[in-house]
Amino acid sequence: MSSTEPDRPRRTALDALHRSLGATMTDFAGWDMPLRYGSERDEHIAVRTKAGLFDLSHMGEITVTGPQAVALLNHALVGNIATVGLGRARYTMICQADGGILDDLIVYRLGETEYLVVANASNAQVVLDALTERAAGFDAEVRDDRDSYALLAVQGPESAGILKSLTDADLEGLKYYAGLPGTVAGVPALIARTGYTGEDGFELFVAPGDAEKLWQALTEAGADAGLVPCGLSCRDTLRLEAGMPLYGHELSTSLTPFDAGLGRVVKFEKEGDFVGREALLAAAERAAAEPPRVLVGLVAEGRRVPRAGYAVVAGGEVIGEVTSGAPSPTLGKPIAMAYVDAAHAAPGTAGVGVDIRGNHEPYEVVALPFYKRQK
Repeated sequence: MSSTEPDRPRRTALDALHRSLGATMTDFAGWDMPLRYGSERDEHIAVRTKAGLFDLSHMGEITVTGPQAVALLNHALVGNIATVGLGRARYTMICQADGGILDDLIVYRLGETEYLVVANASNAQVVLDALTERAAGFDAEVRDDRDSYALLAVQGPESAGILKSLTDADLEGLKYYAGLPGTVAGVPALIARTGYTGEDGFELFVAPGDAEKLWQALTEAGADAGLVPCGLSCRDTLRLEAGMPLYGHELSTSLTPFDAGLGRVVKFEKEGDFVGREALLAAAERAAAEPPRVLVGLVAEGRRVPRAGYAVVAGGEVIGEVTSGAPSPTLGKPIAMAYVDAAHAAPGTAGVGVDIRGNHEPYEVVALPFYKRQK
């Protein structure tokens, strides 16, 4: 993955292919990425009903190895990485000393003393720097592997069938949040049953030089199943419907995991100290005594779409703020996630609206997620 000029966005190994498919490209977290190939609504519906193929090579891969790799990760992250089995993965977070969220992560255990940390593209350098700094005193190596991987994702109800035709890996035995090495269309890959769409699916970590071959093989294998290439735009509406947080929207350094309703990822019972522990204990106590604003779902009664930063109102008072909003292709209505005062957080709370350019548009408060796939 290279960039010809330092001030230009980086390009993934699939950049030329995206352009040949007529993708609308956008600068996202310093990368030139496909926003959409045609209709983002059609791409969204394909993932919900058939399958979609994504290039996620902008994500940040960091390898942690060595005799004390797990001790380092337990010190640096809020989760208990010691309980992650070989071949399994865990959703977790890395926090500042004051408890603020630096990023949310997935950690894959690849070997006895080898872990792959996958960070959001916008925070990859921040996470790398933090892990490197926190590695002091541990017999472990933190390695920047962002240039070593391309990442493709095939998501949707037909994804397992499509992938099965290209690999002899045991996909049926591969649980959610697990990964195993294998070959897909002759390409060596880490095959992970993870994703960010609310659907069953797989993420395939491969060498950048193999990315185009794998994309083409998946495209051909999925042609009869309705597989379509998908951009970042539908990825956002898919994760929004599934109630999945996005860093910079639902998560930030000004929020602790407890503020975000994700206190379950913090494991105080694990062995040893970890960065942010004292601040997070205090945050947990505050949240138990007096709940902070609560992350809720909002469904529009009208057609106007809420956007991040719009005020949530009730009785003429501001009671919260929208963090993400978009039209929902699945529900057929605009939806949003928002942090609102606890008094207005219960599903069905009456009188809640969103201030859209001076008009208080009525919204229904609902529990997250908006959409949950049928198992």
